[in-house]
Amino acid sequence: MPDLRPFRALRYEPSRVRDLAAVVAPPYDVIDPEMRARLVARDPANVVRLDLPVEELGDGPDDRYRRAARTLAAWRSDGTLRKDPQPSIYVYEQRYLIPGTERERTQRGYFARLRLEPYGPDSGVLPHERTLSGPKEDRYKLLRATGVNTSPVVVLFDDTSGSTEDRLAAVAGGPPDLDVSDDDGVCHRMWSLPASGDGPASIVAGSLLEAGGAAPVTIADGHHRYETALRYRDERRMSRSCDEDPPFDYVLALMLEATRQELTVLPTHRLVRRIGSGGAEQLLARAPELFDIEPIESSEAMKAALTGGDAAGGRGRFGLWTRAGGAILTARRDAFAPFLPAGGEAVRSLDVTLLATALDRLAGIDADAVADGAVGYTKSAEDAIAADDTGSGADAAFLLEPTPVVSIEAVAREGDVMPQKSTYFYPKALTGLVINPHEW
Repeated sequence: MPDLRPFRALRYEPSRVRDLAAVVAPPYDVIDPEMRARLVARDPANVVRLDLPVEELGDGPDDRYRRAARTLAAWRSDGTLRKDPQPSIYVYEQRYLIPGTERERTQRGYFARLRLEPYGPDSGVLPHERTLSGPKEDRYKLLRATGVNTSPVVVLFDDTSGSTEDRLAAVAGGPPDLDVSDDDGVCHRMWSLPASGDGPASIVAGSLLEAGGAAPVTIADGHHRYETALRYRDERRMSRSCDEDPPFDYVLALMLEATRQELTVLPTHRLVRRIGSGGAEQLLARAPELFDIEPIESSEAMKAALTGGDAAGGRGRFGLWTRAGGAILTARRDAFAPFLPAGGEAVRSLDVTLLATALDRLAGIDADAVADGAVGYTKSAEDAIAADDTGSGADAAFLLEPTPVVSIEAVAREGDVMPQKSTYFYPKALTGLVINPHEW
């Protein structure tokens, strides 16, 4: 079973940083160079300098990671960052509008340390996607230089009793330690719960940790960070083999209960390239081989049918838009059955699996062609359709519905992994609210 622990977080000292919104940042993997420059300009103490160091003129190999380590040490020395006096967990709330709608949703969880363990049939931590070597090497060099987790791994657990939901809501009824809104209008609030002693806060903290560790958990976001932390742990064990329960055996995790609260997973739409207008017309003409077809007159009608935050997902339902026309496609699963890849029922039934199979069968776009750039990706339905209409980035566009959370967990439990660009959990946890130092 998963092993969860409280920890003494490094946090920004309010007397040194008067505007927390100026020093926090989105996760490193959604920050482009222009956004990074804006973040640094907001405040010299922005956490992006730790989480996403960049090469500067005259840098040698890996100097940027060493510079991040020196910056961290300086901020700890001058009091910009302080270490909490006692081990705690940190209840975290995000209030947001579901993109494309006016519906507000509240998501709650808590930050804790999660003991690292390799993936496997008997593991308490399950992945749902493959990782790439480049991002892992970057995260490894940063972790080795700084010895801290700046961003959390996001982890799903199930508590059908509702006790986790009730406890988190009760904590959120009190005044928060911090309250900040990000550039997307998401409101982030956090409460620290000391986990030592026998007071009410420690009892709640213990109950939350117990619920999160009661059954195997699924990584929702942060696979690269998790696998990097495993590699770092193994390296440290070679030189610190006598340490008992060392802090590098753990990784910073945001624990989200996935049964009783609604989580938001955004779809990633597909742009089909290199088939030309003739290939797009053929794709639309051959679609009845695998799908039931409902012609659609306008791109606006298609967007309304496939997006908007209320689409259920998991129904084998897609929007296909080409310059020759569009249609709503609903998969006939019996027609797909002979062509689906190997794997468990959960991964074979995913919408993204069905679409990959359809592209192979109907347009000759196999996994190698996808890896070579024959398929592009965007989270914006408007951008997908515009790329096709103008011919500037696609010959055809497929709009997808989101992947249900229950399907993600089912794929992980069956030991499979999902195709790339299958999930995008929203909203992202802010970096800089809590930092996990590999020390007690």
